[in-house]
Order: sequence, then structure tokens, then C-alpha cells
Amino acid sequence: MFRFISCFTLCLLLWSASPALAQSTDQPTGTITVDDSDEQDAAIARRIREILTELDGYEDVTVTVSSGIVTLRGTAIDGPAVNRLNEIAGRVEGVVTIENQVQETTDVARRLDPAIERFRARTEQFINYLPLAGVALAAFALVVTVGFLIARLQRPWNRLAPNAFIADIYRQVIRIIFILGGLVIALDILGATALLSTILGAAGIIGLAIGFAVRDTVENFIASIMLSIRQPFRPNDQVEIEGDIGKVIRLTSRATILLSFDGNHIRIPNATVFKSRIVNYTRNDERRFVIDLGVAYDTDLARAQELALQTVSSLPFVIDEPAPAVWIEQLGDSAVILQVAGWIRQHETSYLKARSEAWRLCMAAFDHAGIIMPETTLRVLGVGEAPSAASLVPHPEPVTTPVPSNAEAVAAATASVGDVDAAMDKELDRIVASERAEKQGDDLLKKDAPEE
Repeated sequence: MFRFISCFTLCLLLWSASPALAQSTDQPTGTITVDDSDEQDAAIARRIREILTELDGYEDVTVTVSSGIVTLRGTAIDGPAVNRLNEIAGRVEGVVTIENQVQETTDVARRLDPAIERFRARTEQFINYLPLAGVALAAFALVVTVGFLIARLQRPWNRLAPNAFIADIYRQVIRIIFILGGLVIALDILGATALLSTILGAAGIIGLAIGFAVRDTVENFIASIMLSIRQPFRPNDQVEIEGDIGKVIRLTSRATILLSFDGNHIRIPNATVFKSRIVNYTRNDERRFVIDLGVAYDTDLARAQELALQTVSSLPFVIDEPAPAVWIEQLGDSAVILQVAGWIRQHETSYLKARSEAWRLCMAAFDHAGIIMPETTLRVLGVGEAPSAASLVPHPEPVTTPVPSNAEAVAAATASVGDVDAAMDKELDRIVASERAEKQGDDLLKKDAPEE
């Protein structure tokens, strides 16, 4: 019980002292004079009353002065008004100290009157600013309209830009510049140009946050700009990007579209394309194909190489320069692997068909010449069983039939060369052309663009 009474007493003391605590402790500074007079105190009190009469909210404040000590009593509109009394009285000459006993008023009417007056004043100010705001809005609309009309023009931006994508970026920059210019003019008319720095600062912070949030999108956008300026491929080019092989359909502002040999669309983000290794198979007309041929270990390798070289050289679709070549690639488990290379003009000859025909005709030539192309053979021995002499013989006894010459074998093998026309590639080109015709405006690839 005693503890409860103590706490209650402490609360009362704090409540009674709260107005004084809330008041400002500002007091006049300087040297206190020795002279004192009733006339001076009356003059100080009169001067403070005259000042308070001219100010709103101090109608109930009384002023008494004794020996330079100013005592203020009554009520004021709010806390700031109470604290302001110390500042006003402290500036009067002759004031020694101030006893500010003024409290905030609890009269609802007095507290609401200033708010109503402020609302009325701001309403009148808003109404007075309406014509000026209309002029500022009209100036902003005029500047923005002019900027958008300039951005809509085709010829200047299409001539300045290397492609339609860069031209659109130019147009967006023009629009943003005119919007900012119109905003500056409107704020200048309203006399609020200081607000522009706040708006730009907030826009910068928001833009930075958005930039971090959509970092991948921004990276893809920049990659699209770089790819559109320096184009590493052309429409219909056969390229390989990140392991995907196909014909280039189009380059958009977001992705590169390929047509695979299966007729499927492959969509690769431009950021991936820009950072990846790109193999362009179409840039050069000459292209090399390589086939593998396996011959038995007891084969005359020089004769086999010469036969393969003569066979490939005699093919009508193989060009002379660069010349075909044959070499021993590796020693396999049951065969010696020969690699045969030939060059074709891929714009006239199908690469896949040419390689297929070269494989078929070289195998036919080896068959006519009696060169064995062995299969992989496995010998299974039981535990503790020694290999017999017969099992160690890797090949059957040599045949006694006459062996034809290389020329005869080549002639027999190449008697019927299949069609290697690039019909399949032309069909893919037709599909690509049809795809490009459907969306002509959404393509950044141009025939006359700079090449890397």
C-alpha cells in the first residue's frame, strides 16, 4: 500500500511539473545592470504587451515585471507558442530573467480556430494558383507533344541508327529528354524548381533499386544492342551456339531465334549469345568433311590410304582446292583407323549427303580392292586355358583370287554417285524465309550491317 501511494504521489508531481518541463529554458544573456527603477519595469511590461497584442494566440497572456524579472501567466494556443514567449521577452532590453508560467489552452474552439484558418488560407492559395498551374500544365503538355512528334519521325532516326532497334532507343531518349524539359519548365513557372532535385533524387534511387532487381533483363538489353550493331551472323546462316545448331531466323530485342534441322524453334537469350562461342558454318563457302575408315592390321596401309584418297578425289562434288587428304588417326582394338577429308562448296552441295556418299563409295572401293574392314572381335578363354594357335590367327587365310588395282576399284565404286544437291538446306531456307516474312518488323538483322 505504501508503495502504491508513493508511485501515485510521484505521478502527481510529474504531472504538475510537466508544463514547466515542456517550456523552453531559453533566458536572456549578458550583464545585469545595477540600476533598477519602476519606470523601466513598466516600460518593459508595456513593450511586451504591445508585441503580444500584435500576435495571434496570446490574448490570455498577462505580463508583470519586477526588478527586470518578467513573469508570464495565462494560456497560449500550443506548446510552440508558449516557448516562443521566452524568445520574444528575452529580446526586450532590460529583461533580467523570465518566469514563463503560461500553459497550453484546453479550449477546443481556440485549438481548432488556427487549424481552420490555415485550411482556409491554403484553400484560397490553391484557388489562386489554379490559373498558374493551368499555364504550367499547358506548357508541359506542349513540350511533351513536340517531343513525341519529333520521336515519331522515321527518316532522321532510321538514317542515324544502324538498325530499327537502335532507332527505337533514340526515340525513347528523345521522349525522356522532352518530358524532363517540360517538367523543368512547368516547375519554373510554378516557382518550385527546388522540387525537381527531390524528384530526380527519388527517381535515381528507384532506378538503382529496379536496376538491381532486373539485372538479367538489363544485361540482355545491352547484349541486344551490341549484337544489333556488330552482327556475328546473317539470316539463314547455319550456326552453333551453346551446343544448339540451326539456321538463323531472326534477332529480336530479347533473343536469337534458330530453326533446328528438325524444324523446331530454338530461342536463345541475347545475353547468352553475346557471351557464348559462336560457330558460323555458312560464312565460308568451302567446308571440309571427315570420315573414318577402319582396316585390318595386316592391310597394306599405303595402298589403303592411296585408294581412299583416289576415291574421294574422284567424286564430282569434291573440289580440288583445298585438296583432299588421308592420314592414320589411331590404332584401334581390332583395326587401324584412317581419316579421309574432302572439301565441298556447301552452298551447292549438302554437307551431310556429301559425307554420306564419300563414306559409302570409299567402303565400296575397299570392298572391290579386297581390303578388309574388320569388326571388333573378342576372344573368350576359360580359366587356366591357354590360347591355341588357331585362336591367335586374327584373320582367315589370304584369298588366292586376283586383287584388282586401285584404279579399277575406284572406277567400280564411283560408277554410281548419288545426288548430293543441297535440297534439304534449300527447304530449310524456304522455311526461314517464310518465318521472316511473317514478322518483318521484329528483326534486327540486316544484310548490310557491319560484320565481326
